[in-house]
Amino acid sequence: MIDIERTVIDGKLAEAPEVTLAVSARYGHFTAMQVRQGRVRGLDRHLDRLDRATEELFGRPLDRGLVVDSIRSVLGLEGRPGGGPDASVRVYVCEVAKLHVLVTATAPVEVSTAPQSLRSVRYQRFLPHIKHTGGFPQGYLGRRVEAEGFDEALLTTDDGVISEGSITNLGCFDGSRVIWPDAPMLHGITMQLMEAGLTRAGVPYESRVLRVEDLRDFPAVFVTNSRGVAPVGRIDDVKLKVDERAVGRLIGYFEGMPWGEIHHS
Repeated sequence: MIDIERTVIDGKLAEAPEVTLAVSARYGHFTAMQVRQGRVRGLDRHLDRLDRATEELFGRPLDRGLVVDSIRSVLGLEGRPGGGPDASVRVYVCEVAKLHVLVTATAPVEVSTAPQSLRSVRYQRFLPHIKHTGGFPQGYLGRRVEAEGFDEALLTTDDGVISEGSITNLGCFDGSRVIWPDAPMLHGITMQLMEAGLTRAGVPYESRVLRVEDLRDFPAVFVTNSRGVAPVGRIDDVKLKVDERAVGRLIGYFEGMPWGEIHHS
C-alpha cells in the first residue's frame, strides 16, 4: 500500500508537509514588495492588505507580528544592527488546519524605464479587490501578449472599459491631476503610495470610466506595481504621448514616499 502523503518531485522524494502547504497556498492571498537595504515602502499598507484579505477569505485575524518576523527571518535581519539586503519579497497566507504565513525572497527587480506596450484583452479578475493566488488566467494572458511583442496585458470589460493590468494598475496624468479607471480592480500598494504622494504635493486624483481611445490625448499614461512606476507608450495599435517631464513628476510622487524599517508597528 502506498502512503498517499508521499510526493515525488523531479524524481526525488519531497517532504509531504511542505508540499501539502505549498499546494494549499493555491487558495490564499499574497502581497509583493521590493526591499532595499532591509527597508520597504508602505509596510503598514501591506499588513493592512493581508489583514483584510485574511478576514474575508478565512474569517479570522492575521498575526501581523508573525508576518513581520517571517519577513525579517527570510531576509536575515535578526541580529543585524542596521541595513540589510536588497530583495523581492512575497508574503502568502493560506490555511492547512490553521493559518500559515509563507514568505519568499528572490533577487531584487527594478522597474523598466522604457515606455511599456500593452495589449488589451477582455477579462475581469474574480474578487479583483483581493490579491489572491488564483492567477492562472492572468499568467496565461501575460504570456500570450508577451509572445505577441507586448509587455503587459490590459484587462477590459466586453464593452472596452479598462479596469487594470494583469499585474499592474493603470493611470493617466493630464498635467494637473491623475485619473484612475472607474472599474473593479485591485487597489495596489504602489497605487496607494502614489495617491499619498499626490496628496502631499497637492495634486488631485479621481476615478473615471476609461477606454483605450480615451488615452490618446493624455501627456502621460503609466502603470504601477511593486516594482514602481513606468510610462506606457502604446496600447494595441494606439501610440500614446510620453511627456518626459510629466512622467518624471509621476515617478517623483511615488519615489518621494519614504522607506521604512521592517519592524512591528
